[in-house]
Amino acid sequence: MAETPVLEAAARAGVGKGAARTARREGYVPGVIYGGGEAPQTINIAYNTLIKQLKAGRFLSTLLNVRVDGTDNNVICRGVQRDVVKDKPTHVDFLRLTEKSRISLYIPVEFINRELSPGLKRGGVLTVVRNEVELMVTAGEIPEKIVLDLAGTNINDTLHISNVELPAGVHPTITDRDFVIANIQAPSGLRSEEDEAGAEGAEEGEAG
Repeated sequence: MAETPVLEAAARAGVGKGAARTARREGYVPGVIYGGGEAPQTINIAYNTLIKQLKAGRFLSTLLNVRVDGTDNNVICRGVQRDVVKDKPTHVDFLRLTEKSRISLYIPVEFINRELSPGLKRGGVLTVVRNEVELMVTAGEIPEKIVLDLAGTNINDTLHISNVELPAGVHPTITDRDFVIANIQAPSGLRSEEDEAGAEGAEEGEAG
């Protein structure tokens, strides 16, 4: 199970535009948690706390624990409203999740068995195209990572999502192609030799 970031919040008693304006004047961003078979809950989040989480990236596709006055809520953000002039967050909506909720999240990729790759042993370079992949997962069984085995890989090999053994019930959000995760490129010295050999072959062909 992946570690869930904690976002501290406080319950907001008032509702409506007046209460929201008051929260903003006091340095908070108003928000709401809804769904999960429970009544919506209005909350306030410290502006600096929310900004820090937004700057961490992937805010709309990261499982969060919004802790309201000590009570945990597993949620995913469903929208951040911003001031049209200052671009500051003015309101945030969270969807409360159950153990069976299906959501899309970015899951990191771990590369194993580098020492068993003939291509890397020859000096090849592992070029990572995606160090994380967006997957459809169940909220109660979120994988901490997905694993790509490099054993037996050679120079010029390309590794796709089909090369990854995904956990049961986990699927990539991109379904129309077998997208690339990484490839093994030849070292610069070997590339230069291959380029020179190709050029010589071309010259011989023209001479012939």
